[in-house]
Amino acid sequence: MKQKTEITKNELDFILGQGEGQFTEFKERPDKSISKEMVAFANSTGGRIFIGISDDNKIKGVNQSNKLTSQIIDTALNCDPKIYVNLQQIDDILVVSVPESKNKPYSCSSGFYLRVGANSQKLTRDEIFKFAISQGIKAFDEEINSKFNYPDDFDILKFNDYLKAAKIESDLSEESLLINLGVAEYQDEKLVLNNAGILFFAKNPSKFFFSSKVVCGEFAYDDKAKILDKKVYDDGLLENIKQAINFITKRIKVEFVIESAEREEIPQYPEEAYREAVVNAIMHRDYVDKSSDIFIEVYRNKIIITNPGGLVNWLKKEDFGKLSKTRNTLIASLLARTTYVEKMGTGISRMNNAMKKAGLPELVFDYDEFTFFTNIYENEKIASTNKITEETVGGIDHKNEKEGEKEGEEYGEKEGEEYGEKEGEKEGEKHVVKYGKKYDVKYGENDEKVLSQISRNNKISISSIVAYTGLSASGVEKIILRLKDGGVIKRIGPAKGGHWEMIGNVIVMEYGERYGEKYGEKYGKNEEKVLSQMSQNNKISISNIAALTGLSTSGVEKIILRLKNSRVIERIGPAKGGHWEIIKNKNIE
Repeated sequence: MKQKTEITKNELDFILGQGEGQFTEFKERPDKSISKEMVAFANSTGGRIFIGISDDNKIKGVNQSNKLTSQIIDTALNCDPKIYVNLQQIDDILVVSVPESKNKPYSCSSGFYLRVGANSQKLTRDEIFKFAISQGIKAFDEEINSKFNYPDDFDILKFNDYLKAAKIESDLSEESLLINLGVAEYQDEKLVLNNAGILFFAKNPSKFFFSSKVVCGEFAYDDKAKILDKKVYDDGLLENIKQAINFITKRIKVEFVIESAEREEIPQYPEEAYREAVVNAIMHRDYVDKSSDIFIEVYRNKIIITNPGGLVNWLKKEDFGKLSKTRNTLIASLLARTTYVEKMGTGISRMNNAMKKAGLPELVFDYDEFTFFTNIYENEKIASTNKITEETVGGIDHKNEKEGEKEGEEYGEKEGEEYGEKEGEKEGEKHVVKYGKKYDVKYGENDEKVLSQISRNNKISISSIVAYTGLSASGVEKIILRLKDGGVIKRIGPAKGGHWEMIGNVIVMEYGERYGEKYGEKYGKNEEKVLSQMSQNNKISISNIAALTGLSTSGVEKIILRLKNSRVIERIGPAKGGHWEIIKNKNIE
């Protein structure tokens, strides 16, 4: 980007408030490392070095003299090739403006460097070679786009939303802010925006790029046989991120754990993991590739996020997850100012830590030369049996619907449970209270699952409830009939186009007696499997029990509920951080 050489006092105040970044480096005093920063800016898109400001954005000042000026100019001229800088004095601060240079790559006595975010990264021999070959090809996000007409194509609402997300407050004009953010410059006295600025702030991004969209799909099972919902978002990068995260949040399963008077909600996947995956896909997408979109696919027991563009240049496979490299430096810099990016270069470790804390397997990353896949699985069994192929990602179809429905029903079936009851029957009954009055009818765990889905989406269909809960269609129909007869819900309008209404506030209270006959003293093979895992690891999670035993998650939950109601096991402490205790031995067959 063409740097404006002179800055005003107001712009300096703005820069101090933002701190170091893609175009800004602070130095309390001149030292040997200043040549490294000059080379890094010259090899990138230019930048400024502020001498007299500490790393924590405090003005320390510097004694300016002809000797200091000569020292800085000599340092720049000793780079190879020579770098020609511009110097400006603002009070006690010396501003060294380094332009983007044409004769790349540049080096200093300690090597070759490139500016990446707020850091100047040293290049290896192979990276230098690839960098030299790539010169002459300007980065996509930094290219000025002559088709964009400011201010006609500019969306001030999106710009204000970004300033709010980045916590930027300034008295600078709109134009000055755009320039200081690195997304605009003046050419022939006209303000022009680069591609990064257009992707963030255009009224209609797809008017300029076919690659600006994010496509989200929800599927009933773990294949694409039956699609439940599809959304296409194309409202600027920041809004695309918000909408994509919201799409996932609304469609993953939520487990309700009642250990006291309050109910704890535990989502199927930690938000930190899939939020970071969405941001990474949008940040690192190859926007030059028009052949495909970013796809976010929410399946029954997994999430697959796909973006065009393999590993970025200069990043070896063995360094993936260890080194921070970005394809779109300017886009990454803009996102790094928001709360969506906590710290550049730490995303993968934070995602895996969040998954580990939730008792889930680490994310699986697949990539080739053209595409990058992020796979989030509910358990190890699914992760080990799901292979990423062209047929399983990167699009939405309706093939093999009958086979998919059959496979999906098998997920809800019980795997050899000797005490498996018909769907819709009650296990570990709970009282439902409305307006403080207890109904005579008791409602169980499956009733709560259905009520939970209706409360989240009052237009939900029976088939969608089946997909979310793992219950059979006939079981859901019986539960709905029971809830309607009990005066808990009612249907408003026709079957198609109508909606559900929950009559009053329905609150799930403490466990009561099991509805029907008591369980016997003997337990079958699946109960034995669960008890065996608990005896080996009393802090084991339900998802890990499912993965190690081969049972479904819903099957494990039902077995645990039976064992708790029969006082065979007890949960000590909260859902997260607590442990299982085997109270007494039962006859295990």
